[in-house]
Amino acid sequence: MYSRKLLVSLILICFHGGGSSKLWFPSTGLFLPNASADAAASSAIAAELRGMAAKGQLGNNLSSAGYLEQIKRLYEAVNFAPLWIKDDQPTPQATYLIEALRASRLKGLNPSDYGAEGLATQSRSLKNASAAAQASFDASLTLATMRYISDLRIGRINPEHLKFGIDVKSKKYNLPEFIAQQVVNAGNVQSVLDQIEPPYAGYRRIEATLKQYVDLAAKGDGAQVPAGTKTVAPGDSYTGTAQLAARLRLLGDLPQSGSFDSYSGGLVEGVKHFQARHGLATDGKLDAATLRELNTPLSVRVQQIDDAIERWRWMPTEFQQPPVLVNLPEFRLRAYSDDHQLALSMNVVVGKAAPTQTPVFTDDIRYIVFRPYWNVPPGILRRTVIPGIMKSSGYLAREKFEVTDSRGKVVSPNGDLVAGLRSGKYFIRQKPGPNNSLGLIKFMFPNSHSVYLHSTPSTELFAKSRRDFSSGCIRVEKPAELAAFLLRNQTDGQQPWTVARAQTAMDSGKDNRQVNLTVKVPVLILYVTAVAEEDGTVHFFADIYGHDKRLTALLTKGPPYP
Repeated sequence: MYSRKLLVSLILICFHGGGSSKLWFPSTGLFLPNASADAAASSAIAAELRGMAAKGQLGNNLSSAGYLEQIKRLYEAVNFAPLWIKDDQPTPQATYLIEALRASRLKGLNPSDYGAEGLATQSRSLKNASAAAQASFDASLTLATMRYISDLRIGRINPEHLKFGIDVKSKKYNLPEFIAQQVVNAGNVQSVLDQIEPPYAGYRRIEATLKQYVDLAAKGDGAQVPAGTKTVAPGDSYTGTAQLAARLRLLGDLPQSGSFDSYSGGLVEGVKHFQARHGLATDGKLDAATLRELNTPLSVRVQQIDDAIERWRWMPTEFQQPPVLVNLPEFRLRAYSDDHQLALSMNVVVGKAAPTQTPVFTDDIRYIVFRPYWNVPPGILRRTVIPGIMKSSGYLAREKFEVTDSRGKVVSPNGDLVAGLRSGKYFIRQKPGPNNSLGLIKFMFPNSHSVYLHSTPSTELFAKSRRDFSSGCIRVEKPAELAAFLLRNQTDGQQPWTVARAQTAMDSGKDNRQVNLTVKVPVLILYVTAVAEEDGTVHFFADIYGHDKRLTALLTKGPPYP
């Protein structure tokens, strides 16, 4: 058997040394046009590139951790011919890439990560540059292109570093092959770059808002909106109407025309619009929370958008079915139809900020359980159930709890029940019914976090503006609608699964009835505090778990990113 390196060398001799103007990628069977075949100057550049590779210096003028071997493989595959230079000038593809790198701020990225300005300067002086300088430019642009494509594709930070259950490895490109086949000779570089980014409409919309907020931040925040001595309600006397109107107009929550002498009418409506965009109660009152959001620097909003763009890039992009998305800081669930249109949207309740945060991860909804038992998790057993048993002998009956063994069989405990629960001999579950903590239905995507979607008897919580009240699982506002949506393409010998049928199964059907989905539906548990809606409005939400703070700290340090 030939080694891969020897095989590549033999192929290059056959296709390059024999006078051909094309090179072959063995793993794909594709040919790459060799722009340097008849250029003597390219031979000198190639010699420099080969020498740089021998010394491990390809692209070393930028942080190149993780890329040196890939750059070397790319240049080996083209016999070290320059990729971005022809006739002592940057190729059209090189010129376009450099401009894209310079404009990468509007992609939520940092142009200095790619040495964009330095590459632009070098590209303008290639005509009289030495072979060494041209080789340095070529290698640097290759590195910058690799990093840029990777950052657009999977983001800069590995989500696993932040303990998020998202694996980006399956999304990674073979960068040497991708650049050689798709970029170096692309007729339209922009169309190639477009296919790299996430296909989600939510991603496209929030990315499109970045320029607006970068421009706003560049103009400054304006005067602070003053606080009153107490919460200012509509109709109250308030001396800060001018500053308030100016801020609302700056942010697009108030028309540009009109003047206000009191806190009433259109000014109150502007505040309500602002509150709706920031996850606040839309009561028109200037309370501490509303004033804090009004006076948040625009640079913070820009960073929220940057963080959202980064996290969207972590998401998987290929599914058998459109995914169900749950955005934790927004307390919102969205489901999409087969043609990727928004089909269902509802409020959710998520895990408490401390100590029972809902984890960020991706999985597949596999089955639904109507009228489920609730198997009490160990943490709740320790914190709530055991103290309840110790306090009252009637606690179990009152809560409709029953004791089971490790196989789930209901038992009458022998001896000390509390000791048995603590040792793991016994377990507690709650009987199905309207007062069950899970409500009347749960949507299962088995995972190591023991997190799932379910209904709840505590429906009053959905009306609150901030909804982190659960022990980690996600409570859904419209469970019958979600069940009908997930089961819309399947029957079980009866009528199709309508909302009415799902509701009947919840209210009066068989206890603990499991219905398997014929096709698994992906569920993405997201964490983005900046969301651009379909109507163009931009919403910002509180960093309830502190994930933005941690991500921003990592991005601020610059490359190499973890």
